[in-house]
Amino acid sequence: MTSSAQQNKSLAGVKDIPSLDRVLKSDGFDPLLAVYGRTQVTVVLRRHLDTLRVSAIAGSLACDAVATDALACAVREQLAATNQPRLKPVYNLTGTVLHTNLGRALLPDEAVSAVVRALTTPANLEFDLGTGGRGDRDDLIESLLCELTGAEAATVVNNNAAAVLLMLNALSNRRETIVSRGELVEIGGAFRIPDVMQRAGARLVEVGTTNRTHAADYENAVGPRTAMLMKVHCSNYAVTGFTKSVSVDEVAGIARRHGLPTAVDLGSGTLVDLSQWGLPEETTVRETVKAGADLVTFSGDKLLGGPQAGLLVGSADLIRKIKKNPLKRALRVGKLTLAALEPVLAMYRAPEFLPQRLTTLRLMTRPQAAMQTQAQTLQRVFQRWLGDQYVAQPAPVFSQIGSGALPEDVLPSYGLRIAYAGPGRAGRHLARLEARLRALPQPVIGRINDDALWLDLRCLEEKDTDAFMAQLGGAPA
Repeated sequence: MTSSAQQNKSLAGVKDIPSLDRVLKSDGFDPLLAVYGRTQVTVVLRRHLDTLRVSAIAGSLACDAVATDALACAVREQLAATNQPRLKPVYNLTGTVLHTNLGRALLPDEAVSAVVRALTTPANLEFDLGTGGRGDRDDLIESLLCELTGAEAATVVNNNAAAVLLMLNALSNRRETIVSRGELVEIGGAFRIPDVMQRAGARLVEVGTTNRTHAADYENAVGPRTAMLMKVHCSNYAVTGFTKSVSVDEVAGIARRHGLPTAVDLGSGTLVDLSQWGLPEETTVRETVKAGADLVTFSGDKLLGGPQAGLLVGSADLIRKIKKNPLKRALRVGKLTLAALEPVLAMYRAPEFLPQRLTTLRLMTRPQAAMQTQAQTLQRVFQRWLGDQYVAQPAPVFSQIGSGALPEDVLPSYGLRIAYAGPGRAGRHLARLEARLRALPQPVIGRINDDALWLDLRCLEEKDTDAFMAQLGGAPA
């Protein structure tokens, strides 16, 4: 038999492709139907058979490809890929604790349990158990927020940008809000304070200069159309050198003399003095309220360590006006956010336990020595997984808190420095290695810097080390 005849015998034609109904009735497809359902399996199988017909017409379809087992295997792979969740857990080894792109704060177990309960059982989201009538979902966390901040009232929306937008629209729509030019920050993703103010309907009045603003600048800018004086915490950058800013209590004093409220956007916001754990000092919400701020907005998923949320605390009269604004309903949070937020806030009643119980603070305060020991253990596993083309070495590194919080401050950390040791340009090979790590069952996200791939171990807790090593041990070297 000629080689051409042998080749034709090993190829299948269109007539050799079984019908869709026949394939679905075969024993090999029973497990797929049981897991994925007939509708989904039929769609994927039909698409696969269409692809086989194209190959058959082109004369390139192998006979083995039309066997029932081969069809079942191909469809199973496509179904598994299609049904992979798009939101996947990853190992955050970037060195940024509150990484916006990786979900920011990790919730403590108490918050996770509360969310599961809220998902699986009815709850008194807007039901007053005392009166049996309709309730206000803010009641679930308002008293806690007031207790922790010293404010008269509180409300919550879906993020801090929404809190600022709602506050301005409720209190300064078609009126003026005075802000220092040095505080007109961009809060990420090209979302800028002037743009948020414009969308809220508030007219921005800039005072001072980029680096220096004086009390007289605020005083001179107040006019008949002024609705409020506002300070914005520069959480994602710092101005140093020849600078001057006006404190909250000074701004609040000016506002009071003119019968106006003072609003402060703290951005990240913290409820406790972080310096007691060796972290950079940051003004707390309570201190801001005590300094005279009538309204304070801050985030729930940054330094606070909770779910994504925007929190507003302050004067009862102003909070009442804000809650009556139609935007409040559009920006309100659901039961899952409230379920997670309440236990996180409750933890702050016992601040001495926060470094153990609050995941975000536990990660930020990990001892460098513990990470160094971890790096030495992981180095051997990593080197075996990497092969001879790369060299992995334990190395000191600096982490950052992230998400615009304390931008100039770093945390002494430890990790692995992986350098390329083979021929060719290092950058291309490091990029391939980075992609290889991202392709692991639980992707590993590091960062490339100074001709090396750095894996900062601050966010890899000891309890996760074994699973991390097992994943590397199962990967080809």
